[in-house]
Amino acid sequence: MGDWYVYILRCGDGTLYTGITDNVPRRLAMHQAGRGAKYTRGRGPLELCYQMRCGEKAAALRLEAKIKGLPRQKKLELCGSWLENS
Repeated sequence: MGDWYVYILRCGDGTLYTGITDNVPRRLAMHQAGRGAKYTRGRGPLELCYQMRCGEKAAALRLEAKIKGLPRQKKLELCGSWLENS
């Protein structure tokens, strides 16, 4: 049982996609190759704009649901603060 992450991608059309994974670089590569989520296909280029380590998968799923429920502006604030600190 490895560490799980919640991540946000900024799509080329300006939309945001939130997901979970246990390997962020691999998952980003899948999205960029068109083998990730259906939503991100054809919406490139894709930019990783947020990630947070959550530990267990259940915790990542809970955080993903919370982030998906946030207004767009709050998601953008998460992305901005993460990019400033990385």
